[in-house]
Amino acid sequence: MAYVVSEACIKCKLTDCVEVCPVDCFHEGENMLVIDPDECIDCTLCEPECPIGAIYSEDELPLEQIKMIAVNAEYALKWPVITEIKDSPKDWEKWEHIEHKYPEHFSPNPGGGDDE
Repeated sequence: MAYVVSEACIKCKLTDCVEVCPVDCFHEGENMLVIDPDECIDCTLCEPECPIGAIYSEDELPLEQIKMIAVNAEYALKWPVITEIKDSPKDWEKWEHIEHKYPEHFSPNPGGGDDE
């Protein structure tokens, strides 16, 4: 079982989690991160690093977030790897407690990854 980034990450995109990942399985989108399920070794290091609690083990993912398993798998193949902490979006706190962000706020565009 892999870990999954939930839609809570959308528009928050805090990157504290990426630095602790021993296998570099995080990928960066324009406004969120995803975990590559084929690379994740289920080490649990990333989960407590997320300040907003957006990372879950697959078996503990809330039912309303099940769609994010496929989102993580799909966009991990399209977005660049990120291994270093970056500045957070300036307005991330405004989005922290907003629910159901995926339909209106998810962006399929890639982020800069480690090259940015």
